[in-house]
Amino acid sequence: MALAISLSHATASSFNGEVKFLSSSSQLKGKYPFNLPSKNANFTKQLLIYAKRLSGLEEALRIRRERELRSSTTAKRRPPLRRGRVSPRLPVPDDIPKPPYVGSRELPDIASEYQIHDAEGIARMRAACELAARVVDYAGTLVRPSVTTNEIDKAVHQMIIDAGAYPSPLGYGGFPKSVCTSVNECMCHGIPDSRQLQDGDIINIDVTVYLNGYHGDTSKTFFCGDVSESIKRLVKVTEECLERGIAVCKDGALFRKIGKRISEHAEKFGYGVVDRFVGHGIGTVFHSEPLIYHHRNDKSGSMVEGQTFTIEPILTLGSTECVTWEDNWTTLTADGSPAAQFEHTILITKTGAEILTKY
Repeated sequence: MALAISLSHATASSFNGEVKFLSSSSQLKGKYPFNLPSKNANFTKQLLIYAKRLSGLEEALRIRRERELRSSTTAKRRPPLRRGRVSPRLPVPDDIPKPPYVGSRELPDIASEYQIHDAEGIARMRAACELAARVVDYAGTLVRPSVTTNEIDKAVHQMIIDAGAYPSPLGYGGFPKSVCTSVNECMCHGIPDSRQLQDGDIINIDVTVYLNGYHGDTSKTFFCGDVSESIKRLVKVTEECLERGIAVCKDGALFRKIGKRISEHAEKFGYGVVDRFVGHGIGTVFHSEPLIYHHRNDKSGSMVEGQTFTIEPILTLGSTECVTWEDNWTTLTADGSPAAQFEHTILITKTGAEILTKY
């Protein structure tokens, strides 16, 4: 389950390649994956922007992506997502241990400590994450036209409590359901409701379980029926971005390498990387430091053996700007373009990273 934060993009100086001159800041809006330097910076009459040089293949992919986006915003585009009826929260047996935030509608603070585990803690993390992976796989088998996201929530809830675990999202900062179901242009934190899935939809199902005092967190984007090739490609590349982010992780590696590797791959296909939502440390506490940025950044700090955290990039076919519904959870792309997300909880080892939530 991603955290929402306010971030500034990396500065332009982090890019190498050809130099472009632009006469006004309005020319930059929506075109480059970074903000302008501060007003205190020294400027001439023109702005100096460093942009990554595109190869012929990358340029072809960018042009194809722009065509796909134009296509998705015309006749083929679906009606905007609308909120359905949200049913009451489901009960959890009294004998199932609950996280400390249950019972309060206040959003818990992000814990400042990294979560680094001993052998017993790692064993419990593996158990919680293995359950979360089984649950998200099961939830994916339910995805088909006419099924409601509320029905998926009910089935996920039952599977989790049958395993003696607690569905971590339920009651977290007042979240009313046991799983997040984010459809089409919904970036994340979609609340299950009475809306039926339609042929051609995509849906991210985000599962977190609390088992024996530890949280396991994972998500995956599924196809509903016959999905267009452009959306399939977006989903495929998003999963590849997660894999590439994980590949740089090991004891002593810099956290900022994750965002760099994800951004490099997404940009090859012209996709936007959402910077508002980040991964996070996880263990006995649902959300803690370190915050894992998925875009280029200058975050300090290195990974430590025995540490657990999530990586959960969100990619969009169009704008990375977002709007949030009045429920304070459901967040959509501002332009209505599709979004996809994948997430794993990983354990840092001396030589790499173990995926604890492997599907």
